[in-house]
Amino acid sequence: MKYVNKLSDFLSKYFILLVVGVSVFSLLKPEPFVQMSKIRLIGQSLINIGLGITMFVMGLTLNLKDVKLVITEYKDVFVGCLAQYTVMPLVAFVLAKAFNLPPTFAIGLVLLGACPGGTVSNVMTYIAKGDVALSVAMTTVSTFISPLLTPLLTMYLAGEWLNIEYKTMFFSILQIVLLPSMLGILVRFLVKDRLEKFTKFFVIFPIVIVILINGMCVAPNKQNFLSSSFILIVAVCLHNWIGYFVGYIIAKFVQMRVEKRKTISIEVGLQNASLAIGLSAQFNNPLTALPSAIAVVVHLISGSLLANIFSKDLKLKEDVYIKNTQYE
Repeated sequence: MKYVNKLSDFLSKYFILLVVGVSVFSLLKPEPFVQMSKIRLIGQSLINIGLGITMFVMGLTLNLKDVKLVITEYKDVFVGCLAQYTVMPLVAFVLAKAFNLPPTFAIGLVLLGACPGGTVSNVMTYIAKGDVALSVAMTTVSTFISPLLTPLLTMYLAGEWLNIEYKTMFFSILQIVLLPSMLGILVRFLVKDRLEKFTKFFVIFPIVIVILINGMCVAPNKQNFLSSSFILIVAVCLHNWIGYFVGYIIAKFVQMRVEKRKTISIEVGLQNASLAIGLSAQFNNPLTALPSAIAVVVHLISGSLLANIFSKDLKLKEDVYIKNTQYE
């Protein structure tokens, strides 16, 4: 376990550099990743299998405390999830129209906006010194309601560009997200706390999977990525940043404390881009995955920067508070 822990710490520390590095490598040497993207196991692509494993691991990490928090702080969770499933899909739609994106890019951006929060937001919340428990609760709830809301929002908002079948996407999310998550929860329930010592071992899987998925999505889109990605990168960045800003404003408006404002901001701004990549396969056009492939990199970089800014801001507020109370 000693070497496993070291590997886990290394991957966590250099996650962003590894994602960017693999993305660049897949542009220079796309062949290995193109071949990987063509592999099918039990009728599923490696991307979908990888996402299933990630959701299974997420299920393994959930415990009774997470469930209790959803119940005890249901108002905060509700506000956060409501913001996530309204702000992000609508902003994606408006940006797609404003930038006059091609249909394939527009569909991909809307799909990204309609996806639930990703587990990377929990890490960013921790770095930001936000409310990690609330972050986990939001990610869990948004993930479990995604089979209903993600296809519905995508169908409604992206329907003008393509006829989207609700049933197809619904069952895809069930296979990729809900069933693996439920299986993970079941295993956690059966073995109880005996998994705690393997926590760092489980962290390795999602990190490696996200890195490989990004490479498999960038590689087949090499030419399109290089020729028409600038405007798309701008759209993805704006989508992400607006999510951070509006999420924070909403949390402040309902008078949440600073830690929760940071959490809502990060949760709203960061979508499960890897899931969007997997779901885009049903459109039979690799270009629909490009917005989400870009988002994987953008979210990691912007999320890390914002988390560090938030972290310093919290420290400053605490210092000011301590100094002020000394003179009272």
